[in-house]
Amino acid sequence: MRLSARVDYALRAAVALAGYGDRWVSAEHIAEDQDIPRKFLESILLQLRRGGIAVSKRGPEGGHQLARAGDHISLADVIRAVDGPLVGVRGSRPEQVAYTGSTRALTDVWVALRVNERNILESVSLTDVATGRLPRAVSELLEDPDAWAIRGA
Repeated sequence: MRLSARVDYALRAAVALAGYGDRWVSAEHIAEDQDIPRKFLESILLQLRRGGIAVSKRGPEGGHQLARAGDHISLADVIRAVDGPLVGVRGSRPEQVAYTGSTRALTDVWVALRVNERNILESVSLTDVATGRLPRAVSELLEDPDAWAIRGA
C-alpha cells in the first residue's frame, strides 16, 4: 500500500485536529505543528470540509475543527475524503476488474486486500491515534516481529 503525500498530510492534520479537541485551530498553526506546507494544507482542509470531516469558522476566533468527535471519524473516512476508495486497480474498484485465464483469481486477491485494509483503517479512529491508544486488533498485529521486517527492495 502506498500513501500519497496528500493522504499522509490529511491524516496528520485530522489527527492534530482530534488532539486539539473542540478548540478552533488556524491552518497556520496546524501547518507549523505538523510541518505541512501551508498552501498544500489549505487545499487538504478544503477537501476535509467537503468530505464532512472538518468544519471551519472565519474571524479572529475562527479556524478549523473536526465536524464530529474524533472517535467517530476513522482513518478510512479521511483517506476516502481526500483520495477516494481505499483500494483501486488502474482507477477501478477491485470487483470491477476482470482478468482471464490463469490471472482470473487476481480479482479475488484485490477484494481480499480491500477487506484487510478496511478492517484496520475503519477500526482506528482519529482519537485512537491522537491518544496513542490503538485498538487491540491493531496492537496485536504490531507484536509480530515480522510486522517490522522489511522484505524485498
